[in-house]
Amino acid sequence: MNPSFAAPSDWGQAVSVQRCDRWSIHHRLQELNIPCACPADGSLRVEVNHALALLLVRSTLHQFSLSRQEGVTWLERCWHTRVTCLANS
Repeated sequence: MNPSFAAPSDWGQAVSVQRCDRWSIHHRLQELNIPCACPADGSLRVEVNHALALLLVRSTLHQFSLSRQEGVTWLERCWHTRVTCLANS
């Protein structure tokens, strides 16, 4: 079954997103192999079965909720963050 076309309204978890972003988010989640659907009621429904899927959904939603400047600031902070790898010590 392809849930993007035939998902019942009680399938998965409803995610609150801007209606104008819902298909873009849906497309990105499909690229990440996360089951999702956009039912006729205008919602976005996502099936999360493991922690990695939850992290990917959160990251995708975060990407679409930030303004351009907030995204730039976040990326710059990431680029300048130093991480020490303890596995190689």
